[in-house]
Amino acid sequence: MRRPVALRLYAALATTAVAIAAGAVLSMPQASAATGGVTGYATQNGGTTGGAGGQTVRASTGTAIHAALCGRASSSTPIIIEVSGTINHGNTTKVSGDSCNTAAGVIELKQISNVSIIGVGGGAVFDQLGIHIRDSSNIIIQNVTVRNVKKSGSPTSNGGDAIGMESTVRNIWVDHVTLEASGGESEGFDGLFDLKDNVQYVTLSYSVLRNSGRGGLVGSSESDRSNGFITYHHNLYENIDSRTPLLRGGIAHIYNNSYVSLHESGINSRAGARAKVDNNYFRNSKDVLGTFYTSEAGYWQVSGNIFDNVTWSSPGSDTNPAGPNPQSNTTVSIPYSYSLDGASCVPNIVSQTAGANKGNQVSNGNCSPTTPTTGPTNPTPRPTTPTPTNPTPGPTTPTPTQPSGTNLSIGAGADGSSKASGTSYGNVRDGNMGTYWSPAGSTGSISIKWGSATSVSRINIREASGAVGGIGSWRVLNADTGGVLTSGSGAGVITFAQTSLTKITFDITSSTGAPRVAEFETYAS
Repeated sequence: MRRPVALRLYAALATTAVAIAAGAVLSMPQASAATGGVTGYATQNGGTTGGAGGQTVRASTGTAIHAALCGRASSSTPIIIEVSGTINHGNTTKVSGDSCNTAAGVIELKQISNVSIIGVGGGAVFDQLGIHIRDSSNIIIQNVTVRNVKKSGSPTSNGGDAIGMESTVRNIWVDHVTLEASGGESEGFDGLFDLKDNVQYVTLSYSVLRNSGRGGLVGSSESDRSNGFITYHHNLYENIDSRTPLLRGGIAHIYNNSYVSLHESGINSRAGARAKVDNNYFRNSKDVLGTFYTSEAGYWQVSGNIFDNVTWSSPGSDTNPAGPNPQSNTTVSIPYSYSLDGASCVPNIVSQTAGANKGNQVSNGNCSPTTPTTGPTNPTPRPTTPTPTNPTPGPTTPTPTQPSGTNLSIGAGADGSSKASGTSYGNVRDGNMGTYWSPAGSTGSISIKWGSATSVSRINIREASGAVGGIGSWRVLNADTGGVLTSGSGAGVITFAQTSLTKITFDITSSTGAPRVAEFETYAS
């Protein structure tokens, strides 16, 4: 593959050098600790909380980061590591302990869980030093810069990946980071954000990826199709040859990203992958969407994108560009709530919010930046069967006030997810506490539905005898739209803003033992 990136980068650096020589001041806003809630697929499968609730420690060397991991009571003890300064080969050594598995020359997050690495102070820069995540879950990386990680030359780190994940990784949120190289493979660099060998439930948000031959991949080969459920939103891809990203199998949701100067190809969906591509802005680029360099097709669903000075190749045996008039060839259902900025404002909102040292600002959904104040609130993940969880609203506590009026569930319909043997959906709307519905596992959903729109503002979840207290966290969904009406934990009376709908879903996302819902009552008030 050609590698023109380095020549273009040198020109950019020369321009910067001239500005500095002329006395220009390049400002760097002060970084701040993690803010805002987790978004995208990282909200699923139990959610992503990182080290929330654990000890907070400071580190200014890679060795100190490793020491913080190794000093925990166990490999799953929550910890928040606030990082400042420059982390490099000279200050990153292996540290041993029962709660860690580290290595020199790389930030090693291996066989661990429940960790946040947050850049603070004047900024955290991982210089020529990659971050490696392996056999781990529930990790947050926020507000850091990772630059010039090499796989050949000297020094080398992490196979040349700025951030790499592999081998049974679940629930990772990478947010407000800057990932950059100084060229392509011939200059010794590889991918900026690579996922392979069974990596699932990952979100990359509000980040900058630039000056590299390869943006990133999902799946290391056409046969590595165990990865998926990846969200990319509000990121800037700039001066990249290809792989923004490359997808092999699985599902990706790609929305509100800004793409500038993609030289060979962009979103490369292949080997059965399916990508939902919404409201992105592509500018001054080539072949920004399609299946490239293989005959094994991938698929896409497109809406609201802007293609500004984009050129397209002619179709061939291993080239299937989506353009010049991209049309959907699949459909992708997204299980979480999200707000789309209009594509026309994406370059502006991404320039204000994406990358490290931007104050962790996010879009307010109306093309304006805002600084959130709340931290991640989703429950700790269970790296097992995928289960949707609440993407944004905070938990609510069921009120003890009993509903008034008519139970609208009597006589209505019911359905849901897989049910345990011997139970029935209809048991939750028969007025009989002696019968119940139970999911096939510890999580699942049950719905009440009507033939016409019905106003509901309160429900009452009654657990069967012998199972009271078993239901843990849950969401209440408007099944017509997929929107989250409220969320919380524990059965009982639950209130929310009155909503007109034809179907309402109670989605159990955690429980102790097998949950049993005897009655799913619905009320207008």
